[in-house]
Amino acid sequence: MRRNVRSVDDGYASDLLPGARASADAQRLADEIAFAVARLGELALDPPGLYAQVATASDREEGTWLALLITYLSPAAQAPFAGPAAAAAQASWASGAIPDLTDLPLGPRTSHDPARRDETLRAYRAWAARNGGQEVAVTGDGAWSPDRRFARIFERLALPGLGRAGRYELLVVLGRLGLYDLHPAALHVDGDATTMAAKRLLGIGDRINLERRATALAEGLDVPMAALDLALFNWAQPVSERATMGSSAQPDPALRELLGEALGL
Repeated sequence: MRRNVRSVDDGYASDLLPGARASADAQRLADEIAFAVARLGELALDPPGLYAQVATASDREEGTWLALLITYLSPAAQAPFAGPAAAAAQASWASGAIPDLTDLPLGPRTSHDPARRDETLRAYRAWAARNGGQEVAVTGDGAWSPDRRFARIFERLALPGLGRAGRYELLVVLGRLGLYDLHPAALHVDGDATTMAAKRLLGIGDRINLERRATALAEGLDVPMAALDLALFNWAQPVSERATMGSSAQPDPALRELLGEALGL
């Protein structure tokens, strides 16, 4: 958590945000949710940069691998797709190789720890191989609902160095770009910046009840759960350091107004 300066308590109260005591905090969250919703729409309808290559990949294995590289490195603020593009140019999925990530630019939600070197990508390739390939691994049981598929693959992707944010973002991207039928019905909280922001705004630390309050928030605002993931992360960052994830999407003013009303602003 880098956003550790509390806003002034002005008596704000909302059943949807029981931990918030300042209207400024609720306003900032509404701003970030509006952006996150716009970004999800952009991914589905007009994906920017390398996301478009993932969405149109003729080989799902290569598309899934490219999505992994994008989300593992995370789009940077400047030239957002330069790092993932360089990594993909070094090693296609079919090559079986691991790209050299030394000195590649990393984004604000990167999972890559230079100290681990290529450990996480090797673990990912081994995971896919054990399951008969990425497509089989991510598809899982064909009878699963989209939210059950998300939850099960999220659990199975708990690899060395691939934390909550990296797994969540990868599956959101794969679902929104249409490679797999999956979407989250929960935050799957697990100690990262998104989780810490949720604890503060939702006013509880217990995992089960935190998930319940997050679900109530998403339903009360009528927004996808996936939007809360990025919005909560960005709420915890300085305003000037919003993680755009390579998106230039503009929030819908009408949605922002509705969010404000729902939050009692």
